[in-house]
Formats: sequence, structure tokens, C-alpha cells
Amino acid sequence: MIFTSTKNNKEAVGFRTAALNGLASNKGLYVPTFMPKLRTEILESGVFGPEEAAQVMQLFIGEDIPLKKLTEILDQTLAFDFPLVQIGADKYCLELFHGPTKAFKDVGARFMSRVLGYFKAQDSNKSHVLVATSGDTGAAVANGFLNIDGVEVHILFPKGKVSEYQERQMTTLGGNINAYEVEGTFDDCQSLVKQAFSDNGLKQKMSLSSANSINVARFLPQMLYYFIASNTLKNKNLNNITYSVPSGNFGNLTAGLYANALGLPVENFIASTNRNDTFINYLVSGTYEPKPSVLTYSNAMDVGAPSNFTRILDLFDNDWQAIKGKIDGIAVSDEKTLQIMDRIHAATGYIIDPHGAVGYLGLETYQKEGDTGVVLGTASPLKFSSVIQKVVPSFETPDAGSKTVFKTSIKNDYKSFLEVLLS
Repeated sequence: MIFTSTKNNKEAVGFRTAALNGLASNKGLYVPTFMPKLRTEILESGVFGPEEAAQVMQLFIGEDIPLKKLTEILDQTLAFDFPLVQIGADKYCLELFHGPTKAFKDVGARFMSRVLGYFKAQDSNKSHVLVATSGDTGAAVANGFLNIDGVEVHILFPKGKVSEYQERQMTTLGGNINAYEVEGTFDDCQSLVKQAFSDNGLKQKMSLSSANSINVARFLPQMLYYFIASNTLKNKNLNNITYSVPSGNFGNLTAGLYANALGLPVENFIASTNRNDTFINYLVSGTYEPKPSVLTYSNAMDVGAPSNFTRILDLFDNDWQAIKGKIDGIAVSDEKTLQIMDRIHAATGYIIDPHGAVGYLGLETYQKEGDTGVVLGTASPLKFSSVIQKVVPSFETPDAGSKTVFKTSIKNDYKSFLEVLLS
């Protein structure tokens, strides 16, 4: 498979180069030059494990990783459960938070860390992985890359805008994991990372890669959730699936669109966001206007300029009508989020995190009669105990523990980031 940049098609690279580079040289995102098609027997077998996952991923990876090694990597990547829990009439939550950091991003981070570890074993140069996070990405990347030989990780997170649980997951590992507390928003953190990738002087001193969903090695394995869920539902004789995806940087939703383009049947997608409604406004107007992010209870979605928007445009050939035909969108206030959390708990006893609650309202709004609705449960309620306690006062806050904290505070400017990076 050949990948090109969303900003032009002159740069053509294979999966290995795309994964190691993170961003294209012109700061565009890598996208495949064509969308392959999956063999129908994989969709009809009734089984979806590491072997089947490897066949899906090999469509994009090609010969850069042998199938046997790729299957081994995916066996380690998918080494936890992905239960579908019924939370309403024809509504299910696909719990993606049973990995080591209790968030869906464990899949992408575990896959990417092992892929880069495999590639770096063939290369003596240390790779410096840069990642901006609004909460869960940083924790998953930190855990996935801890003690991976040949890789140094640098995580940027916005000061005071992630939960205590999330921050502790990023800042108590040490070793090859470096955490930077930035005086700004997630979008500011993401901007600093992108500036680093466009700094030719820095790239002459360091081999840089990104672990955000802008990286194909982080983004593409997120397709696998949809295959796992669809296989489980098919075995329950449930079809016509609509997915509601809590969306921030839109990697998860875009991965679902890719899975659908490969041949996985999906009735519809719902982009469920909070007050950071840049994409929802695009669906209404056809005009994409990024804006500063605002802080909400569902902080992992506090993104005002979603990077993967360009991948969605590429997939649909910049056709606004086609995008609207496949994706519905909703923006949910904090007040509505709490109401949904309270209503689900009162009716079923199920505790859903604020991101899942946003997704649930998306299903209630757009799920068609006769469809099976699935909301992606992107993070454990444990990570948002202070919000959960607003509707379930008895919910316990996880013990903070007494681990040593490793973090560096920096100003929101590139010079400050560059100084700590080079030191």
C-alpha cells in the first residue's frame, strides 16, 4: 500500500515510512492511495480474532511486516475483552476500556508501540515519539511505549484540563516517558507538536514520530473495534448497525468509516460531540471553521480543530453531501450529559462515563427504527469520578496512591517546548 499526504499526492511512501514519520513532510496526514476491499469470508466466518485482524491490517501494511509477526503483534494488542453491554432498547455500549489504562486508545497505542519497536529493531537511531493529549491518549501511549527499546516518548497535556486520574497515568512512569504540562488547551499542545514536525533543524537532530491518531499506526487499528462489535452482533442475529462515536480528534469515527469502506456493513454513523462542535457546524453549513476548544465534562473530546477531518474529506472526495449522507452529528451540553448519565443509571443501574453519555444521546436522536444502536464506550467511569459523583454520589474516587510524579511545566510557546525537548 502507498500512502500520500492529504495536502498533495506528490509524497508517496509505504506504511513503514508513514508510521515512522507520523506526519507528511508538508504537515498533511497520510492516507492510502486507494481503498482495498476485504475478502467476504472474513466478514462471514463468525470469528474475529488476531488472525482475522491481521488480514485486515495487512491490506494497509503490505510486506512491511510479515503476516506471522503482524498476527503476533495483534494478539498482544487485542489481549483484553471488548464486551457489548445492553443499556437500552436496541442500544448497546461497546466497552473499549478494559485495557491497562481503561480507555479505547490502549488498542492503538499498544499496536503502534509494538510496530515501532519492530521497525526500530532494524534501525540504530532512537525515535522520539511526540503526542498531544486531552486526557486518554497520553495515558495509553505512556503505558504502551514504557520500556520499549529505541523509543523516547514526549507527552504534552493542557494544565488543569485533564482529570487527576488521567494525569497520574501519564506522569508516574518515568523511564523513557516524559510528560509536559502546558499552560494552554489541547489545541495548543497539538499545535506545538505540529510545529516540531515542521522544524527541519529539529528533525536533523532527532528522529521524530507522532503517536496521536494522525499517525497511521495509531489510527488504523481502531478499525478493529467495529469488526469485533459487528461480529458479536451478527452472532446474536442483530444487524443494521448504527454506531454513535464520541468524537474529539475524530480518529475513532474515521477508522469506522474506513472499516465500512473496506466492506464492513454499517447502516449509519453518528458523530457525537460536546460543545466543541466544529464538525457539527460543518455538517450543517458545509464550511469548516476551527475554533478554540472549550472545557467540558467530557474533556477527552475538547478539540476545536480535529485533525482527522482532512481524512474524512479525502475518503469522500471532498463531497459535503456524501459526508452528510453517511454521518449525522450532534453537540451535547454538559447539562444534557449529566441528565443522560442519571437517566441510564436510574433505569438500568449502569454507570456510563460522560463521553458515553454524549454518544447515547446521539443514538436517541438519530437511530432509526429497526436498527441496532452501538455507542462506543471510550473510557472507564473511574477516570471521571468527579463527574460521575454529580449523578451517583456514592461512586468512589480511585485511590491516588503515592507514586513519584515526573512532569515538566512549560509555557505555551514553541521555544519553551524546544528547550525541554532538546535537554
